[in-house]
Amino acid sequence: MRRPPGNGEAASEGPDGWGLWGVQEARRLCCAGPDNCEQALLQIGINMMALPGGRHLDSLPLPGQRLHLMQVDSVQRWMEDLKLMTECECMCVLQAKPISLDEDAQGDLILAGGPGPGDPLQLLLKRGWVISTELRRIGQKLAQDRWARVHSMSVRLTCHARSMVSEYSAVSRNSSQEMGQIEKLLMEKCSELSAVTERCLQVENEHVLKSMKACVSETLSTLGQHFSQLLELALTREVQALVRKIDTSDSIYTTEATTGNLFSLTQEGAPLCRIIAKEGGVVALFKVCRQDSFRCLYPQALRTLASICCVEEGVHQLEKVDGVLCLADILTDDSHSEATRAEAAAVVAQVTSPHLPFTQHLSSFLESMEEIVTALLKLCQEASSGEVFLLASAALANITFFDTMACEMLLQLNAIRVLLEACSDKQRVDTPYTRDQIVTILANMSVLEQCASDIIQENGVQLIMGMLSEKPRSGSPAEVAACERVQQKAAVTLARLSRDPDVAREAVRLSCMSRLIELCRSPSERNSSDAVLVACLAALRRLAGVCPEGLEDSDFQQLVQPRLVDSFLLCSNMEESFV
Repeated sequence: MRRPPGNGEAASEGPDGWGLWGVQEARRLCCAGPDNCEQALLQIGINMMALPGGRHLDSLPLPGQRLHLMQVDSVQRWMEDLKLMTECECMCVLQAKPISLDEDAQGDLILAGGPGPGDPLQLLLKRGWVISTELRRIGQKLAQDRWARVHSMSVRLTCHARSMVSEYSAVSRNSSQEMGQIEKLLMEKCSELSAVTERCLQVENEHVLKSMKACVSETLSTLGQHFSQLLELALTREVQALVRKIDTSDSIYTTEATTGNLFSLTQEGAPLCRIIAKEGGVVALFKVCRQDSFRCLYPQALRTLASICCVEEGVHQLEKVDGVLCLADILTDDSHSEATRAEAAAVVAQVTSPHLPFTQHLSSFLESMEEIVTALLKLCQEASSGEVFLLASAALANITFFDTMACEMLLQLNAIRVLLEACSDKQRVDTPYTRDQIVTILANMSVLEQCASDIIQENGVQLIMGMLSEKPRSGSPAEVAACERVQQKAAVTLARLSRDPDVAREAVRLSCMSRLIELCRSPSERNSSDAVLVACLAALRRLAGVCPEGLEDSDFQQLVQPRLVDSFLLCSNMEESFV
């Protein structure tokens, strides 16, 4: 309890002064028992009479106001004062509450900042995240047989589920019959979970608890299924509304805002991207990209399309609406801004990604591949920033995986010269991520015999040698992984190109063998990457076949002469002290 001002102290005129102390003291007396109620009321009356700074009601200049204050019921005045003391009351509670070291106490107020009024999408996403988290945590506590926590969290889960249902009903349109049925099933299962976990608290027999645990686990699983169904239905309705708005709107501002909302949803993960694709999001966005009146919205629409096409449903929808042809038209039209063409390149990079198996069956892409490759290479050449170059080169790199014809096209278009020249331009190529795309293109093109002469002519061996020394500027895992990929692909490119004796001799002259040996023997140089080690051993063996005199006996006996797997095991187990 905060003490009242002492002698010689000025009474505060805010809630920290006599007013708050008197009310708190009165409340304490009331809580102490009925015998103290009279004393409490007296305390409230005294407190109402005493004003900040030692002044009393008698000193007020307005007699009418003084009379009015005296006639107000003391409890009513107390209730009115509480409105002004809310924050202080909260602070008193928070100051008295111990800080728990138990992680179970975390997350009890997980939705402190709720969604704004009339925003059903954000409401669903936030409430959905909270309930998903609670379900996962209940499962963890159930596995640990912490029944008290399981029950308290089950009660809280029921509250969250009821809040989601009531809040969404208040801001959404009329619910369907199917949603109403699932809402009913969800709340029934929540009540069942709370009831059965409460019974578990009263059971001490381990065998009985074991059988009840299976029942709780089954109930929790069914509850999770009902919740997922309800959330998917609700999100589908909201996505349908957004897609319908994009499809029917003639207003740039409305379409821009709605497309922005759709893009935000794509950042929530693959499940929402699937819903958007199934509900016609890809079709609506390509409709925007085919209207000249919406040209200023092309970059935003294309960025959203690239996100949706991370799932199979998005790519299938893109092919159905001739999306590849639309992308080719945008890329080859110089009247479009660089930002628009860069976003179109991002969509191409997404739908041709080698990491997505379903993109390999994009038959419509082959029809426009030559136009797209030519436009992308031109975009690389004219890029005004590193981001634009990165998107265009990433699309080219993925296309070289997509079809081998692309490598032949790039060779005819002098792509090697364009890419190697870009490497010396820090404005376009300034990160390991960009160099990763360039060396990927070179590695895939190096399977062509004609590529070797172009590499030598453009001084490409020296550039590849430099990529073997790629180092991260920061310690971020993503950048470290990108540097590993650059080193690995540079070694693969060197191994493939060294089929040509001229390339092999040039590599030896530039001391590539010394760098490869260092990468093999020093784990820190390759960040202990096994992939880099294997690529370097292969490149070293290829160079040693052409110029064996460039190796010392120990290097030859350990890194070249044994089987590749034996050399790999030797180098992968090396300690730093051996280097």
